[in-house]
Amino acid sequence: MEFFPYLPSLEQTKLFIERMQNQFNKNGFCYFAVDVLETEEFIGFIGIAEQTFEADFTPCIDIGWRLDKKYWKKGYASEGAKRCLEFAFETKKLESIKAVAPKINLKSRKVMEKIGMKYMKDFKHPALKGDKRLEICVLYEINR
Repeated sequence: MEFFPYLPSLEQTKLFIERMQNQFNKNGFCYFAVDVLETEEFIGFIGIAEQTFEADFTPCIDIGWRLDKKYWKKGYASEGAKRCLEFAFETKKLESIKAVAPKINLKSRKVMEKIGMKYMKDFKHPALKGDKRLEICVLYEINR
């Protein structure tokens, strides 16, 4: 959560999980829980989900990840994201996947580039309006 404006409350986390369950029931995809296979330890999520915040490229399907910091730089994000792209394009037959991150989040941008996404533009994220550190975000995209 290094590049988020706040840590979500328990209630916000429950609402997020409910939103993912609803998206899975509707679309057959969402942000999926990620476990380390050898230990079965939950380390975060990776997946694709609908995004409907107000922007000139939404609604869209977004790929995203949030992993426990101790699992950064171990390949989990890029490996999981590549599999999610395969699923999106081959199984779900989606045409385009977007990714968004604060411009200063160089770690996520590196993952986006590593999985073949291309930088499209900078934009002001409406949910981060007024947050000088985070409101300028980048949009990346990959097409089938």
